[in-house]
Amino acid sequence: MPEDSNPGFSEKEKERRIAYFTLPMALNYQRDSFAMWRAALKTYKDKNTGVVFDVKKAASMPEGELRECLLKYKLALQPNKHIDTWRRISSIVSREWGGLDGLMTSSNKDFLVLREMIQKEYKKDFPYLSGPKIFNYWSSILGRYAGIDLKNTEHIEIAVDTHILKCSVILGVITQNEAGKLGRLQISEKWREALKGSGISPAEMHFVLWFWSRNGFIYTPE
Repeated sequence: MPEDSNPGFSEKEKERRIAYFTLPMALNYQRDSFAMWRAALKTYKDKNTGVVFDVKKAASMPEGELRECLLKYKLALQPNKHIDTWRRISSIVSREWGGLDGLMTSSNKDFLVLREMIQKEYKKDFPYLSGPKIFNYWSSILGRYAGIDLKNTEHIEIAVDTHILKCSVILGVITQNEAGKLGRLQISEKWREALKGSGISPAEMHFVLWFWSRNGFIYTPE
């Protein structure tokens, strides 16, 4: 997966690890995920730019310096919006919880509580990350890569992007006609219905389907 492009973190690097798999997610809109995570890795490894993954320092850093750090390896592509997004998330996390590990603790590492916090209570402070698609995907990433053992993960919805949309039609979860009419939340619900009783959560399907689509549907069920 694109997120496999990461430094590899020790158990002692909990805060940096969560930050690494959180902040770039808020910039991952309509762009090549592999390129973005490669940029994130370069930014993190550079001692002059890696400081942006410290939310307290990113929140207090002069705007010009933050912009320079995020643009150096093209982690940020939009010189104003992306910098503002990174700063706003860093600022609220630093101010309210002291860090991302503090945010996880405050939510009791419960997906349902975290969803209430990010998508409702503090929604305006988490641009893009609070959107349904990216929030659900980020929640999956927290467990898969950031070492956060969330509770109630069965409630995480599949993050419907173009890859999942194509797979949904091929597998008969939705029709081609529905693909153009249904909203992403409606398609997520279709997946939940399709998987009911299987023991498989919608979130577990995302990684498999994403690769299946990206690799050109090498195997297609009859």
